[in-house]
Amino acid sequence: MSAVSTPDGATKAPPRAPRRTGAAATLVALGILASRLLGLVRQSLTARFLGGEGSFAADAFMSAFKIPNILQNMFGEGALSASFIPVYANLLEEDPKEAGHVAGAVLAMLALAVSVLVLMGVLLAPYLILVIAPGFTGERRELTIRLTRILFPGAGIFVLSAWCLGILNSHRKFFLSYAAPVLWNVAMIAALIGFGKHESQAALAVRLAWASVAGAGLQFLVQLPTVVRLVPSLRIGFDRANAHVRTVMRNFVPAFVSRGVVQISGYIDQWLSSFLPVGMPALMGYAQSVYVLPVSLFGMAVSAAKLPEMSSATGAEAERHTYLRGELDSGLRQIAFFVIPSAAAFLLLGDVIAAVLFQYGRFGRASTLFSWGILAGSAIGLLAGTLARLYSSTYYALRDTRTPLRFALVRVVLTTVLGYLFALPLPRALGIDPRWGAAGLTASAGVAGWVEFSLLRSRLNARIGVTGLAKRYVASLWISALLAGAAAYGVKLLVGMTAPHVILGGTVLGAFCVVYAVATFASGVPEARAVINRVRRLLP
Repeated sequence: MSAVSTPDGATKAPPRAPRRTGAAATLVALGILASRLLGLVRQSLTARFLGGEGSFAADAFMSAFKIPNILQNMFGEGALSASFIPVYANLLEEDPKEAGHVAGAVLAMLALAVSVLVLMGVLLAPYLILVIAPGFTGERRELTIRLTRILFPGAGIFVLSAWCLGILNSHRKFFLSYAAPVLWNVAMIAALIGFGKHESQAALAVRLAWASVAGAGLQFLVQLPTVVRLVPSLRIGFDRANAHVRTVMRNFVPAFVSRGVVQISGYIDQWLSSFLPVGMPALMGYAQSVYVLPVSLFGMAVSAAKLPEMSSATGAEAERHTYLRGELDSGLRQIAFFVIPSAAAFLLLGDVIAAVLFQYGRFGRASTLFSWGILAGSAIGLLAGTLARLYSSTYYALRDTRTPLRFALVRVVLTTVLGYLFALPLPRALGIDPRWGAAGLTASAGVAGWVEFSLLRSRLNARIGVTGLAKRYVASLWISALLAGAAAYGVKLLVGMTAPHVILGGTVLGAFCVVYAVATFASGVPEARAVINRVRRLLP
């Protein structure tokens, strides 16, 4: 491809033809799927041995576990992806040696920050509990403090893993970075299987915390050899004077807050849930592992695959905006096709999902029903929160981290205010069991998510042109999802909730998937045809 002359006589490369990101999104989704499925196995075993409603040990572990979980998601899926990948991916196209230099400088700064973070976390754990779970007292509080101190080193290792993720994604090595958490889950599953039947609930929670730290180390180490091979010019050292390093650092803080708003909202939910009856924080944690699954599988997969491509797009401003609109709209359609039926399933079939995954051992039917309420509440904002992730990635590709930050702060404020009202005063005013306040928390977060999504879309449309989903397309998906939900609900009534879990899940959820696929295919939804064609190619 020949160069293009500029007005001053210089030459530059012509706009790079965009790469197809469908295969990359599939690799991300496969890596996430492997990790998340094992995560569900881990949560199922945790529910079996630590219990749910009424278990102070489960509450303590879920609350302490929030720290590494929030940091992992905010760094790995957020701040570093938004601030580091756009700079590093662009340098790979222009100056690979400089890219290695910047990667080493960023790693050095992260390592220093991690050391300080871990030390402060261990020393200040008793005070952090006032922020994490202010409603905890007695044994529940003391165990949470102990678990927090154990888990903090793992949180630091997760931050270093996020740096590996940024390198691998920029080099289009998507599968390894998102499949690496498999080892983390395996370490915790091994601890649960090995000690679950022989330890008290409190002792098992401590074993599980140490297993989490060991798994975090494995997750980091498995990525490191590939990273070193991909960046032969990597030199670790401080260089704050470098312009590219300064750009990464300058964009880091706003990206950290805005991209991590889902995690911040989840933390606020957990904080407020500490004032609910014993066991509800644990149920919030179990349910969260389910409702973040479509966000991770579809929102994160599409966003992660498209961010490096959108960041390295070249050409005049009008050309770039046209390219961004096309990438954004195609990604929105892919996300909506899978997330809308997920929301419908949480709303109509949440009891089946919770029963199949968690209703074993010390996790009873009452816990299943409350988990259904939490999942139904999360369905309200599931689509908005997932689409907002892709909109935020588009802003980051434009090197704008501050606009998403402003709207993220709006969401956090709304989540806090509405969450308090829905979780605590509202159940009392309605005269219902205060445990249903957990469902109010996820519902209020959904309302705040729609506000953030609307703000992101409106501002971006004014900047690059009209984007979004066609109303007819959305209507087709919702009608298909509700038809599938009604059919599956009928199957549930026929089979009965007392049926073996394999039969219950296979028939009810299987019926839902089949009806949704047929309905969307009959409606002429292109994504349905593409999925069915892929399945046909896989069949013998």
